[in-house]
Amino acid sequence: AIERGEKVTGEFPIINTDRVVGTIVGSEISRRHGGEGLPADTIQLKFNGSAGQSLGAFCPRGMTLTVEGDTNDYVGKGLSGGTIVVYPSKVAPFVAYENIITGNTGFYGATSGEAFLAGMAGERFCVRNSGVKAVIEAVGDHGCEYMTGGEVICIGSTGRNFGAGMSGGTAYVLDEIGDFVSKRLNPAMVSVYQLIECDDEEIAAVRARLERHVELTGSVRATTILGDWDTWLPRFIKVLPTDYERVLNAVARAESKGLKGDEAI
Repeated sequence: AIERGEKVTGEFPIINTDRVVGTIVGSEISRRHGGEGLPADTIQLKFNGSAGQSLGAFCPRGMTLTVEGDTNDYVGKGLSGGTIVVYPSKVAPFVAYENIITGNTGFYGATSGEAFLAGMAGERFCVRNSGVKAVIEAVGDHGCEYMTGGEVICIGSTGRNFGAGMSGGTAYVLDEIGDFVSKRLNPAMVSVYQLIECDDEEIAAVRARLERHVELTGSVRATTILGDWDTWLPRFIKVLPTDYERVLNAVARAESKGLKGDEAI
């Protein structure tokens, strides 16, 4: 199926001693198809239970791994184009966004791909992320540390030291209590804005990603936010590295003069 690019689906139990699930399959895809991988969702695997460390590590484009349950540390480490979806069991009695769904250091060094996780992450979520686009419902300490690219939407609380050493990418954080900038953000390298002050296209993109989050995870938290969007929108904070913003503005000026791609950069 990998050779011919045929669609594959499967559903399996998983326990926390099952580590780096998906990585060997991902390596075989990369051997045969290179960095392009396969068309999105060619290989769709669903797991029920508690995944061990490094679920989906280095998985390329074409792979979608879904876990109904929870995952351990290093989920999506080095993710290279694949998609990872995690949500609690449909019979779980707890409130998802107030409970841990994945461990520490999720998406460490990820270069591309997507992630949708209905629940809280541990510490150092998306540390050194350089390209993955992720939705999470709360994070522990040091979120987006040393991040160089990609996008993180957090629709819940964060721990301390968010954005330390962040030199690229963008984060959108729902500041429900109003203490994110004053108590939780590391301001050394970033600027902050209210999302509501951004252009309509950017606001629509954030909303569309939350809609996709609901579609894939059934998130109650995101459903609540989308259901009263005008009330929640002013509470979103955009975190953008200062130097990265200067580069984006310079490229935009070059493009306005007719330059494109490498010429604009």
